[in-house]
Amino acid sequence: MKNKSLKFSALALAFLLAISSVLPSCKNMTGTQKGAAIGAGAGAGVGALIGKAAGNTLVGALIGTAVGGTAGAYIGKYMDKQKKEIEETVPNAKVEEVNNGEALKVTFDSKVLFDINKYALKDQSKNAVKQLNEILIKYPDTEVKILGHTDDTGKDDYNMKLSQQRADAVKDYALSLGVNAKRLTAIGYGESQPIADNTTAEGRTENRRVEFLISANDQLKAKAKQQQSQR
Repeated sequence: MKNKSLKFSALALAFLLAISSVLPSCKNMTGTQKGAAIGAGAGAGVGALIGKAAGNTLVGALIGTAVGGTAGAYIGKYMDKQKKEIEETVPNAKVEEVNNGEALKVTFDSKVLFDINKYALKDQSKNAVKQLNEILIKYPDTEVKILGHTDDTGKDDYNMKLSQQRADAVKDYALSLGVNAKRLTAIGYGESQPIADNTTAEGRTENRRVEFLISANDQLKAKAKQQQSQR
C-alpha cells in the first residue's frame, strides 16, 4: 500500500508540474502558437490523465501526442485555418482546440442532428453537416473520429447502441458527400463520457452530442517534420 501511495504521489506531482508549466502560457494562444510552444514533453501518460480528469479519455490520450516545436506550429496553422472556416460557416457547431492546438473538436448537440431516440439525420440538420464536410474535403490531411454520446436515461446497452448508430449515420452521410472513407472512424460511447450533470435537463441535453475529433494524419505530420528539418 505504501509503495502504491508513493507511486501515485509521484505521478500526481508530475501531472501538476506539467499542467502548471503549460496552462499559464497557453490561455490566449492560437493553435499555431500552442503547437510551437508545447512539445510532446508532457507525454501521452500525462495527456491521458488530463483527459480522464476532464471526462474524455480519448481526447486526453490525444493531448500527449502533440508534435510540438516548429512541426507543431505547422500543424497548428493548418488547424487554425480550419477552425476559422468552421466557426464562420457551420451553424450550431462548437469548435475547440485540443492537443495543444494540433487538433480540433467540433461538437453538435444531438437535438440539432436527430429527433429523440432516433438516429436518422434530420433533413434540416444535413446542411450544417454538409458545410462541415466541405471543409474536411478542403483540408484532406486529417483523420476524423466521429464520436456519439448519450445521457444516462435508459439502459446502458440501449444508449451504447444508439450512440453508435448516430455516429454511423453521420459517417455514412459524410461518405455520401465525398469524404474519403479511410479518414473516418465512427465510435459510440453511450453514456460513459458525460460533460455535464445528468441529474438536470440542461445537463442531459449537453451530454447528448456528436463530436468530430479532427487530428493530423501521417502525411501532415511528415510535412510538418520536413518543415522542421529545413529550419
